[in-house]
Amino acid sequence: MDSLATCHFVEYHGRPARKGWILRDLVRMWGDTRMVVLTAVTAAMYAAVLIPFKMIPLIPGTTELRPANALPVVFSILFGPAGAWGCAMGNLIGDTFGTLGPGTLFGFLGNLLAGYLPYRIWNAWPGIPPVPQRNVGWWARFTGMVILSSGSCALVIAWGLHVLGFVPFPALSTVIFMNNALFSLGLSPLLLTALYSRVRRRGMLHADLLLPEEPARRSFPRTGIALLSIGTVGGILLGDYLSWSGIGLALPGGDPVGWALLPALGLVALGAYLL
Repeated sequence: MDSLATCHFVEYHGRPARKGWILRDLVRMWGDTRMVVLTAVTAAMYAAVLIPFKMIPLIPGTTELRPANALPVVFSILFGPAGAWGCAMGNLIGDTFGTLGPGTLFGFLGNLLAGYLPYRIWNAWPGIPPVPQRNVGWWARFTGMVILSSGSCALVIAWGLHVLGFVPFPALSTVIFMNNALFSLGLSPLLLTALYSRVRRRGMLHADLLLPEEPARRSFPRTGIALLSIGTVGGILLGDYLSWSGIGLALPGGDPVGWALLPALGLVALGAYLL
């Protein structure tokens, strides 16, 4: 049975379990002034690191070298839903410095996922601290979390900009995934090592700030992770195949990427909901 299926949220720093944490946290956090302030702070920090690297474009007018992509994992682990909204808003602010356009909506949604999924995925293994450990299991879980959150973000943004006709799906999905995954794997563990204990001592972790709510819906994190994995990996592989194979030329309506990836996006959305 899923470890969180009983609707008990077990904090990974060993405090007592709380009920109701998993219910509507992205919405409920707006009722807590401290979470709102953390959203503003994380948005400002994310944008402040994004903006200077706008001068190093990888796909001109669309994306650039982004060391800031190490921050969504850190903000998510520390501040939960406030980190998710902060990353989405920080990316929006960053887009106003050269990449603002119709695709910004998909950038907002992709960065919201990048800031939401890490702490939800990590909580599927309650009791495991989010600071680096000297064991293979910890790094395997951390790497899996990064790959899933990075891939989901890449899938949403690349699909949206492909449908809008801006950038081919394979090029953008690859650039976004590599940007997210490499910086997250390289820098996020260092930042968590430096920040987690300090934030915890000050009682500023999301589990300390967002009050529980009853009744809570059932959560199925392992099922959610499975659906996320299928949707993310399957969606990216299918999008790449359809784009490079030329199969769309033989289908009514031409380019099939737009509608063919809708089931994969649906699995990602359902998986995120079940976490």
